[in-house]
Amino acid sequence: MKNFKITVIGGGTGAFVVLRGLKNYPVDLTAIINVTDSGGSTGRLRSEFGFLPVGDLRQCLAALADDGDDALIKLLTYRFNRGRGLAGHNLGNLILTGLRDLYGSEPKALEKASSIFKITGRVLPVSLFQATLGVVYENGKKVLGEHAIDQPEFGGGLKIKEVFLKPEIKVYKGAADAIIDCDMIVLGPGDIYTSTVPCLLVGGIKTAIKKSKAKVCYVVNLMNRYSQTHNFKASDYLREIEKYLDRKIDVTVVNTSRIPKRVMSSYLAEKATVPNDDLKNEKGLKVIRGDFVRRSVIAKASGDILSRSFFRHDEDKLARALIKILL
Repeated sequence: MKNFKITVIGGGTGAFVVLRGLKNYPVDLTAIINVTDSGGSTGRLRSEFGFLPVGDLRQCLAALADDGDDALIKLLTYRFNRGRGLAGHNLGNLILTGLRDLYGSEPKALEKASSIFKITGRVLPVSLFQATLGVVYENGKKVLGEHAIDQPEFGGGLKIKEVFLKPEIKVYKGAADAIIDCDMIVLGPGDIYTSTVPCLLVGGIKTAIKKSKAKVCYVVNLMNRYSQTHNFKASDYLREIEKYLDRKIDVTVVNTSRIPKRVMSSYLAEKATVPNDDLKNEKGLKVIRGDFVRRSVIAKASGDILSRSFFRHDEDKLARALIKILL
């Protein structure tokens, strides 16, 4: 099989799952990661040090770390649940912050971390500049900060009409080069307005994607989030991504298997719903349907105060589907 180059754009658990699956194939992987995270351990470190948020970068390093050395992954994912000033902090976030302080830039810190943790592939920030994520809801209300947007009390059930970065920032050249030089670009899964779209808003990203000859693939979420995508259908996700991407998606991956009852019961308490597959065969769009559900639920780490998705795509099933696109 040809050594294909795949670039994953996004952040959070969505990028983690995609990278975990794809690293088991003979491909050149690059993760281009969102830099607007403002919650939890990442938000505290960002506020105190003034560096780019490290949480999503650290999570992708963990996804690409050597599975043969369990201690490396444990170091990157361990979260303190006690200790004055330490409770809630992720050890991997502290390590990345220390490396950034030592070596003077995020790319150098990530390069050192990649060597230490025996990373397969590359992890790059989408930009080297700080920005705050903002949205405008259908009722005109404006909310600033990724963490605030994730909270249902601010805009739960309302449609998001506009997403913006304040201030506007430029793409990191290494990230743009990786996009231009790859065979496939994977967007999603993950929170569309706080993980994927923020990357597309960075100046120069859309230009790089247009210059690339890569196929652009979008993975539709398994569940709708009440604070962002209440009652979304698969076509709504596609419409929003194409709106901010400013081009058509080539391939969409949609889960069509039933969500386990035990999972649905917990998500119903959060007013979450399943996106209906209403996609039609359109010229230029390939829709890949199948069972992409992970049957086990991820346990929440002790000391983690943030609301996260613990029901995810199956990394192996998703990776197989993505690789087949290139064959």
